[in-house]
Amino acid sequence: MSSASLTTPLAALGRATLGLMAAAGRLAMFAGSAISHLFRPPFYIAEFWRACLNIGWLSLPVVGLTALFTGAALALQIYAGSARFSAEQVVPSITAIGMVRELGPVLGGLMVAARVTSSIAAEIGTMKVTEQIDALTTLSTHPMKYLTVPRMLAATLCVPVLVGVGDVIGIMGGWMLGTSRLGFNSTTYLKNTWDFLEFWDVGSGLVKGAAFGFIVAIMGCYYGMHSQRGAQGVGRATKSAVVAASVAILTVNYLLTEAFFSA
Repeated sequence: MSSASLTTPLAALGRATLGLMAAAGRLAMFAGSAISHLFRPPFYIAEFWRACLNIGWLSLPVVGLTALFTGAALALQIYAGSARFSAEQVVPSITAIGMVRELGPVLGGLMVAARVTSSIAAEIGTMKVTEQIDALTTLSTHPMKYLTVPRMLAATLCVPVLVGVGDVIGIMGGWMLGTSRLGFNSTTYLKNTWDFLEFWDVGSGLVKGAAFGFIVAIMGCYYGMHSQRGAQGVGRATKSAVVAASVAILTVNYLLTEAFFSA
């Protein structure tokens, strides 16, 4: 076997690694530029409120339904496992902790990514294809400040609110299942939930929500801004934005969980 055939796989791996690092660097520079523009005028308040409506209010139904059925399913699964050890009384507390620390933020972030990241990438990608972004530059309007900053700020502020609402709905889903099917007393269930939850349980989930909101907006704006020409380019940008946002949310979730656990 020749030396060239031995080094070909390594060369391909090296090219892929360098390409991944270059893409990560471009994304980091894009995010840093967006953050730097956040503190410099002008501020487009109307665009910010429009983004809040789209990202926050219009995402509430899908996040709420996801949290409701996730809380109910989580309570049922915990009951099925704890019944093997005659520890059914832990169902309320474990359901609540699981929702506010992990499932609420992650599933809420993924649902918002599926709905909002694709919408942002498609909207900005279409604007680039139809040269509307070039028109903004011609009119002395910075595309980063007009398109990215309002969406980034709105997502960072709105997603933690969605996570908080989703936590409450998820816990209520577990309560509804526990009291209607598993024979729990309503007052006892809610008391156990309240007694076992700590402030940082809720706070860590909200911090994750803010991080996930930032990821959702940055990924949508980045891939939309770098969309290729034509309908296929916009489609690829939308798909790449959702995939990248989902992977980033799961990765950052682990890193934040590890950091909170170590602290």
